[in-house]
Amino acid sequence: MKTPFVNKEMIEEIVKDFPTPFHIYDEKGIRENARRLKQAFSWNPGYKEYFAVKATPNPTILRILKEEGCGLDCSSHTELLMSEKVGVTGSNIMFSSNDTPAEEFELAAKLGATINLDDFTHIDFLNDICGIPETISCRYNPGGTFSIATTIMDNPGDAKYGMTKDQLFKAYVKLTDMGAKTLGLHSFLASNTVTNEYYPTLAKLLFEVAVELKEKTGIELSFINLSGGVGIPYTPDQKPNDILAIGEGVKKAYEEVLVPAGLGNISIFTELGRFMLAPYGHLVTKAIHEKHTHKEYIGVDACAVNLMRPAMYGAYHHITVLGKENEPCDYTYDVTGSLCENNDKFAIDRKLPKIDKGDYLVIHDTGAHGFAMGYNYNGKLKSAELLLGQDGKTKMIRRAETPEDYFATLEGYWEV
Repeated sequence: MKTPFVNKEMIEEIVKDFPTPFHIYDEKGIRENARRLKQAFSWNPGYKEYFAVKATPNPTILRILKEEGCGLDCSSHTELLMSEKVGVTGSNIMFSSNDTPAEEFELAAKLGATINLDDFTHIDFLNDICGIPETISCRYNPGGTFSIATTIMDNPGDAKYGMTKDQLFKAYVKLTDMGAKTLGLHSFLASNTVTNEYYPTLAKLLFEVAVELKEKTGIELSFINLSGGVGIPYTPDQKPNDILAIGEGVKKAYEEVLVPAGLGNISIFTELGRFMLAPYGHLVTKAIHEKHTHKEYIGVDACAVNLMRPAMYGAYHHITVLGKENEPCDYTYDVTGSLCENNDKFAIDRKLPKIDKGDYLVIHDTGAHGFAMGYNYNGKLKSAELLLGQDGKTKMIRRAETPEDYFATLEGYWEV
């Protein structure tokens, strides 16, 4: 079973100041996880984690990770601005974008971010905007399917990201001719993997590309970015990744492939979002209705605006009914929100304890791609975000939206 980091008594106190629904994050868990990750790759002197801002774009969270030595992975103009506002600039930003507007490249260059080019044609595009920086990275897509043993993990050949190997090598030659001196390689081949073999397998593939690049062109890479893809167990029966074992697996591939080729000084980077934050965030919501028709429904005060993954992907998020953790799960419910969409369901035919109106439900693993993916359909407003500090105190780190926020972009446009 999954155990929440809050209990009924804590939530009953919190809601006196902050009404449901809200997302709440566990500072202690976030910091401990960041330190485990750093330990896992401590064998590599140049190692750095660039947290994926897209996963949890909150300044308080970003500052916590900055204090733990993390950089930031940005993919848009606004994320770059947020990074600058929390004091993360220069080589502490990795800018990975695709179909990138000129103004985003311009801002990334102004901030001194390491730009990760998604396509060969972006070299001239970037050069026309601001010139080619001395440090730059390229994104690789090997095509086909990506497998671990006999299991197909994903289909890079259908992904819009990255260059072919031929394009990649030509890009490095061209960038070197244009003055680039510190070159990096980046790739993302599978999402939310729950296996200790993903990173080592990806790493070996990229390490072999680095060796081939040196052999064919004489160009040596300075860093290899394994990107994200290390996931979490959303269901209680899944075994979580062991980040220490993953780090050791990457080290083994590094020593087998890179070191013999004279490339033992390459730095390893990661860009983890889900692994870093998802387990340390909960969506807390209150049961406000029950309905007995062809099925049994529990209506809560949150909806897909607060967490769209179940509606969008059919994704599973575990649910704990606070105060009833030890009661038998002998009721079958659809747990629903109030949107005018039938897919606005946090759970379908889920076995849970008997839920009464007024009960508080914790929806687990919402710390990444939870609040961040919110929207305003039906005029619904985004919730507050809270932080449970290491001292046990709770503070608001983003207030809930108001109707005034929703209408702000219409000021001056009410009259036809």
